Amino acid sequence: MTATETRNPNKQQNRDAVVAETSTRDDVFDDSYKAKEGPKPRMRLVWRNVILMVLLHAGALYGLMLVPSTSALTLAWTVVCFLLSALGITAGAHRLWSHKSYKASTPLRVFLALANSMAFQNDIYEWARDHRVHHKYSETDADPHNALRGFFFAHIGWLLVRKHPDVIEKGKKLELTDLKADKVVMFQRKYYKLSVVLLCFLVPMWVPWYLWGESLWVCYFIPVLMRYTLVLNATWLVNSAAHMWGNRPYDHNINPSENRFVAFSAIGEGFHNYHHTFPFDYATSEFGIKMNITTAFIDLMCFLGLAKDCKRVSHELVSARAQRTGDGSHKTG
Repeated sequence: MTATETRNPNKQQNRDAVVAETSTRDDVFDDSYKAKEGPKPRMRLVWRNVILMVLLHAGALYGLMLVPSTSALTLAWTVVCFLLSALGITAGAHRLWSHKSYKASTPLRVFLALANSMAFQNDIYEWARDHRVHHKYSETDADPHNALRGFFFAHIGWLLVRKHPDVIEKGKKLELTDLKADKVVMFQRKYYKLSVVLLCFLVPMWVPWYLWGESLWVCYFIPVLMRYTLVLNATWLVNSAAHMWGNRPYDHNINPSENRFVAFSAIGEGFHNYHHTFPFDYATSEFGIKMNITTAFIDLMCFLGLAKDCKRVSHELVSARAQRTGDGSHKTG
């Protein structure tokens, strides 16, 4: 699929009118991108990342073997750490900072920044920058995890090789003034390594050891390595599986799809055809909190007065778009 085939500007005039009002602009697909002529740059492995990922997944598999002999409290704590880490990505780096789909108070932004450090998937600034590039140049050489390069590359391979030069070039051209002006984002970026050591590794390990006497061995392999690996893979499935398998009720011209398994594993991020069609919608789905823990969390924060101004697409606009460019599978509930 070429960039021209992916998005037809004549088919998107309604969306563009809405996007002009609500989007970051940096997350709107740019169909003017043209791949450079000539041979593709040679793929260069980052051996440090390859070795670390092999060791991480081996540790997670070992942690899985320890689950039957682990206390219920430790397993419950692992689930809590999983959800906190995931929210740091989904409600934080993704919906708040990448797409500005809602506004969060300072206490909530601090909480999400801490949760984001627990997730250890690059700091908010870098995550949001790369994600905006992904939306702006989706399924091209400038897309950090271009799904047209295959499942493995889109899932984890993109982290094991040097970035394509176009990814770096286009990332440098984004304004990102909103991120640079956000004190929480820049503070987290400044102290990111320290926050990761504390929140991704030490706190998840220390709590069950100190509070109910779980062995440090189990604490390291289950609430730390296994939980961390599960969150990583849940996030990566959005880039891989949700760009390959599923229906496309809102825009059949693009790769992102509605994938319920990804929606479940990534706490609401699997409604990907909707999300790439309406990237500014805070729910990333037409169906609100249905299979969408992240949306439920943001709604709760709004109820508590910690979040506001959630951007939403009208039912009429969604239905009109589905009729115009969908694959015919659109349902309203």
